[in-house]
Amino acid sequence: MSATLHLTITTPGAVLVETSDVHALRAEDESGGFGILPGHVDLLTVLRPSVVRWRGEDGVAKYCALRGGVMTVSQGRNVAIACRQGTVGADLATLEAGVRAMQSAETDDERRARVEHMRLHARAVRQLMRLLGSGGLGGELPIKGFAP
Repeated sequence: MSATLHLTITTPGAVLVETSDVHALRAEDESGGFGILPGHVDLLTVLRPSVVRWRGEDGVAKYCALRGGVMTVSQGRNVAIACRQGTVGADLATLEAGVRAMQSAETDDERRARVEHMRLHARAVRQLMRLLGSGGLGGELPIKGFAP
């Protein structure tokens, strides 16, 4: 068992972090925050938008804000994180504020998508009702077992 972890954080376009001197790492998935130490069992989890934190041999805390991602731990020392978007920085407060903004934007996007889905569904129902009301189907309904 090695005394350090090898950490790699990548986006589709770049390698954000590549280091072999990580003594401890902290991340968050849907179940909450958790830590990884050298010798950890193999793990695969989906990370939510959060800040990953780690300490190297120099003892200095390092941070990377992620817009979600997938993390694997293998062989007790290899930690790989693949994310859509990430930012490495030294100021935890700034990175956490950025993550909160990302979470808020994703919540807004999900809300807009739900509203659009409901709007399209209502429009389809109105069109179907107009079509049925005008006899536009020649008296036959396309739904098997449905009688007017």
